[in-house]
Amino acid sequence: MAKEVKKIIKITIPAGQASMAPPIGPTLAPYGINTQDFCTQFNTKTQEDNGILTPVVLTIYEDRTFDFILKTPPTSELIRRELKIKKGSEKPNINKVGKLSKEQVKKIVEIKMPDLNTADYDQAAKIVAGTAKQMGVETEI
Repeated sequence: MAKEVKKIIKITIPAGQASMAPPIGPTLAPYGINTQDFCTQFNTKTQEDNGILTPVVLTIYEDRTFDFILKTPPTSELIRRELKIKKGSEKPNINKVGKLSKEQVKKIVEIKMPDLNTADYDQAAKIVAGTAKQMGVETEI
């Protein structure tokens, strides 16, 4: 018999850096799960990507157990890391903050592909280029 789901929570946490401190502790505390156990499991699974923002879909069951699924980092996070910039442009149409080569776009597409709503590489590259444009980043595609 399947366990009864109490709540599904989506939260974004820096990889390898989950702790009892906000936002994680206060978000999970009302559901009665072992927050320290979640933090330990999350940090173990994400330690190689240390610091990269990682979305998590956390399913909490009535018996206070939980499962979680790791998603790929947001496209904007991958672009920022690839170009080594702190943030996107405040005026993306006027001030450009960088340029992604075809190889860099390909690298981001390969990471994001499992979470994109297309299996077509060219469409995926357009999705990445669209995010880059919103950030004031030019692309070579």
